[in-house]
Amino acid sequence: PACLREKTVMSTNPLVCTVLPTYNERDNIGPLIDGILNSAITPHLVLVVDDNSPDGTWQIVEAAVARYQGETAKVALIRRTNEKGLTSAIQRGIDEAIQTYHADIVTWMDCDLSMPPQDIPKLVRAITEQQADLVAGSRWIPGGADVAHGLMARTLSWIINHFAMLLISRQVHDYTSGFIAARAEVLRQLRLRGDYGEYCIDLLGRALRRGCVVREVPYRCVPRNA
Repeated sequence: PACLREKTVMSTNPLVCTVLPTYNERDNIGPLIDGILNSAITPHLVLVVDDNSPDGTWQIVEAAVARYQGETAKVALIRRTNEKGLTSAIQRGIDEAIQTYHADIVTWMDCDLSMPPQDIPKLVRAITEQQADLVAGSRWIPGGADVAHGLMARTLSWIINHFAMLLISRQVHDYTSGFIAARAEVLRQLRLRGDYGEYCIDLLGRALRRGCVVREVPYRCVPRNA
């Protein structure tokens, strides 16, 4: 079936919601939230889904919620005490972003500052200006790089991604990205499946098979901040 038979006309100022799934990211989450909300995309919502982090990540987020109260850019927190896991946290954030906050575009990323928040606008522009349905930040196209991991980890990632390209499509080069932006309509159709990083391979594969316009934007993956 076609991905989106009729695309919703994107408003000139779409609401972008960035979902941040966290567990013990106390030293990273504050700078990440500020970096996202200083990225000049407005209106913007940062929605943190925290799995009751023992280090009190949620306390830092609560302070950010209060600090951005009344601003065009906002912060919200979901503190999960009876659930855990990366994929389910992202999906919970997606559901809240679309159903509660009526986001037009949802993005998500790792929360250790290995993915630069200033690159979020590039992913969003691929949707608003290039008619993409789903966009992946990519380490494996020109302009992208992975300087966060050693040779063995980079080699393993290269093998996994080339195997995925062989099985699915050479349209995408970084199937294990985890740095994603998508139209809300696409995410209503394609719910995340899997326990950890395989959810991204599955999501991109299903999007391509449905005929979605999938684009990649290069980004530089850097070492974890803290």
